[in-house]
Formats: sequence, structure tokens, C-alpha cells
Amino acid sequence: METLAESIPTLPLFFSMFLFIYLIAYFIVFRNWSPKIRPEAASCFISLFHGTPAVFLATSAIIADSQYGFASPNTKFQNLVLDYSIAYFLMDLCHYVIFFPNDVLFIGHHLATLFVFVTCRYLVSHGAFAILVLLVLAEVTSACQNAWTLASARKADSAVAAKVYELLSPPFYALYSVARGFAGPLFVYQMVVFYMSGVAENVIPRWVWVSWIVVVVMAISVSILWISNLWVEFYRERSEKLEKKKIR
Repeated sequence: METLAESIPTLPLFFSMFLFIYLIAYFIVFRNWSPKIRPEAASCFISLFHGTPAVFLATSAIIADSQYGFASPNTKFQNLVLDYSIAYFLMDLCHYVIFFPNDVLFIGHHLATLFVFVTCRYLVSHGAFAILVLLVLAEVTSACQNAWTLASARKADSAVAAKVYELLSPPFYALYSVARGFAGPLFVYQMVVFYMSGVAENVIPRWVWVSWIVVVVMAISVSILWISNLWVEFYRERSEKLEKKKIR
């Protein structure tokens, strides 16, 4: 017999939660911030409530399944975590469509990510292990990234924010580089080798896993390009500061 907790549709519940958090952030937490950066700050705020919790939830869901593998059936716990992330990306997608409709890159990223989560959760009901590992690698930098983003938004008018931005940049860039530039590609390679063997095609059709790989490879490529540009900018700024000190 289904318990009350199991009968409650988790996706609408999680979406309502993220919507509530977003509204609290926009109208209360960041009410004194400039209208230009309030939406971005509210987006970072809900990301704080998704990223790190998602890492712990996904890790727990993987460990709790003794039969986990690239083609294993999704457990109820894994589906719960997928719903949690689907709700977050739906809420953040609404944010971008409303406030930044011309930001095609982020809107496309969210739509592609939702495609992967939704097909895993509701279409094939297999392969959550792979998707959740990728979720962990993507969100393990979330807390640091959101703090860095908020500091970056205020660094021009706040000495404290500028200092936080300066202190967070090197460790954030390093952690992001390891997660997205090394661990991510290595795990995707293992996915490709497994799925190309054909042993999973009776539960995960070829077009599904191929689309997953394409989306993930594109996301990792953009991430590597983004962090590379940040490293270039970081070294450029450091070089300029050193030059100024020499002149003095």
C-alpha cells in the first residue's frame, strides 16, 4: 500500500518550493540591490538550495543502490533526486525566459539538461546512475560558484564583495577545472565505451543515450571554454598588478 509521502507528486512540490525561494530572494533578501542584478542574485539564491543538496542527495541515491550501473533501473530515491533537479531547472528556465529572453546559451543549456533528466526519469526509467554522477560533477562547485557570482555582481560598489571575489577566484577556478575539465570527460568516456557495446539498448534506446552524450559533451565543452577564458582573464589581471608594482 502506497504511503502518503509516496503518493504526493514530488515534481510540482519541488517546483513550488523553488518558486517560493526565488520570490523570497527577489522581494526580501535582495530587495535593496540594483534592479539590474536582483534577478541574477535571486537565481543564484535558488541555485544554492539546489546545487549542494543535489550533490548529497545524488551521492546518497547512488550509494543506496547496490546494483547501480550505466543501464540499471532507476530506484525511487534516484527518481526523487531527478525530480528535484528537474524542478530547479524548470524554475531557473522560467527566470531566464522572463528576465533574459535573449540569453540563448543559458536557455538552450537548461532545455538540453531538462531533456536528459526528463528522458531518464520519465521515458526510459534507466541510467540514473550515470546522470546522477554527472549531476554531482556539475554541482560540486555550485556553492563556491554562486558565492563568486554574487561577489562579482557587487564588486564594483562594495569593497567587501571585491575582496571576496578576489579570494574565491583561484580556488573556484581550480575546483571547476578539475571537475569539468578532467573528471567530467573521463566519466563521459566510460559512458561512451559502455553504451557503444550495445548491452544497454534493450532498456535505453540508442537515440536516447546518443542524445545524452551529445548534450553532455557540448555542456562540458562550453564549460571548459568558459573556465579557460576566466583563467586567461585572471592571469592578465595578475600580470597588470605586478607591472604596476614594478613601476612604483
